[in-house]
Amino acid sequence: QVNLVESGGGSVQAGGSLRLSCAAFGYSYSMYCMGWFRQAPGKEREGVAAIIYDSTTSYVDSVKGRFTISKDNAKNTLYLQMDSLQPEDTAMYYCAADYSLGYNGNWRDPRNFRYWGQGTQVTVSS
Repeated sequence: QVNLVESGGGSVQAGGSLRLSCAAFGYSYSMYCMGWFRQAPGKEREGVAAIIYDSTTSYVDSVKGRFTISKDNAKNTLYLQMDSLQPEDTAMYYCAADYSLGYNGNWRDPRNFRYWGQGTQVTVSS
């Protein structure tokens, strides 16, 4: 059984920083494709960043240069460092994982990830 537990959300002013963490349990960490998604009220869940097959990092255009995804295999933990936060970054952030992108190969499509955390709220005020 795979379990993902996020932490690190909170409220910050525009221009501030937060670091999200996702602790993973119950699988071989290095085999996974792992990513961060976010969902704002009334909007679809959006892929923010991902590490694919333990090598390739990818970002949605709106966060490039501001967010950094990384993972610590020794701690089984995925991170998302978020800098220069803006009000439009406000959302519930979710960690996601799977052994492969088996649905359609597109990391930004949540249907490729079977395992999800419970989410952590990020609120950015102007």
